[in-house]
Amino acid sequence: MSTPYQMHIVPENTGLCKKIKQTDEAAQTASKLLQQDLQNHHVFFNTSGFHNHIPHHLLALYGTGASSSSLSNAYGTNTTYQRPVLSLHESVVKDLVTSFSRAGPYLGKEKHYPDFLSFFQREMQRLGGWKPVVAEYLFKEGDEMADDMLVRLFSGFLHPLIQLMYGMEWEQEAIVAEALAQAAVHGNEIGGYLLGTEKLARESGGGGGGGEGWGVVELLDMIGADEKIKVAVRNEDGNKIRDGVLVRARDEMLRVAARVRMREDDVEERTVEMFDACVYMASAAAVHPVKVPKFDFFLMHHVNASPIFVTINAQDWIPLKTKARLLEWKIRMDLIEYAARGVPPLSVEKIAGYKPGREKGTSPVEIVSQLHDFPDDGHAIKLARAALICRDISRLYEDRDWVKIKGDELWLRIFNLIVDSVEAPGEHWVRTCGLEEAWKDIPDSQDAKL
Repeated sequence: MSTPYQMHIVPENTGLCKKIKQTDEAAQTASKLLQQDLQNHHVFFNTSGFHNHIPHHLLALYGTGASSSSLSNAYGTNTTYQRPVLSLHESVVKDLVTSFSRAGPYLGKEKHYPDFLSFFQREMQRLGGWKPVVAEYLFKEGDEMADDMLVRLFSGFLHPLIQLMYGMEWEQEAIVAEALAQAAVHGNEIGGYLLGTEKLARESGGGGGGGEGWGVVELLDMIGADEKIKVAVRNEDGNKIRDGVLVRARDEMLRVAARVRMREDDVEERTVEMFDACVYMASAAAVHPVKVPKFDFFLMHHVNASPIFVTINAQDWIPLKTKARLLEWKIRMDLIEYAARGVPPLSVEKIAGYKPGREKGTSPVEIVSQLHDFPDDGHAIKLARAALICRDISRLYEDRDWVKIKGDELWLRIFNLIVDSVEAPGEHWVRTCGLEEAWKDIPDSQDAKL
């Protein structure tokens, strides 16, 4: 079984894609490679804070039915540029064990990742598993340290959240410990936005829309209609959220985000609404009128992170109030990311009008399998896996007005679009797709063969 120090994947657990079948060989390979990554690699592969994606990559492949050889190929492609583990500071771990209230001087500092990892591994041993540790250090109501850690979990383009997602979905204590340690060494700059909108929402009663708040796509459209938010981002902004939206349209953005309001008994349905809106946003933004399709690198992460909320909803030990809060935070991050990407135009018609390239199969699973040996760092298969999950859970709600992606034909378009976008010439992703400058080096569609 899994421990805070040992990975153990079983063929019976393929994550949220429950119809996928796996083999003993693939499970053993996944366990072995995840263990090697844990023991040998740092959380960032360079000093600029670029993340090690190996755990996500392996489990996304495994969860979509990839073979043992595909897992090994993916690991081999991405292990060459990883940094080795950093040295442990025993005095820091001792300080954390004495009281987590002493964590302040170490939070947000990359060099202390191994210290936080060791601390959370020890806490899992002390408290009896990953669930009480997550409850204590992320979800503890009214606790400033837990709120600070939760902010950090949503930082770094959601990477700590994505790490936690794979750990929870596969019940791997070591990956959950990695996620908590990763969150601890991220910054908390986004806290002003997340906690500020939460406070504003409480004071304003959600800004209209009744007790249920506003629909996610309604809020995306509201951003698209706000003249100040639409021009808040410039190509030269280093961080488009921090230096763009929150500098030039802070009040406007907070007012829109404060309209997100979650009733506890609506969490499950509104999780599907959030997920559907993310797939819609990212897919529509990927279709350019004259360029080959490219998903936005940042919007893609918001799709990739969405499955964790399906897993969270299935946890009976997480209070409904906490589930509602987490979902509100995710939607608010989706909204500001859309604004930060230059507010690309969205419509179902853009997706429906897309003409797929080469023949890739007739079923979603068959199309997704085309990415099992795609030589990247895992973003593509994570996106495709997330789309599979969204398709499965949204079918029950296709009669709702808020569902944007309806019917097998439209879903097949999206799966083809995902594969075509990374196989098309040029970079795999476009960055800040709402700015026309972002597309200047992407080939024109008539010049490309998909």
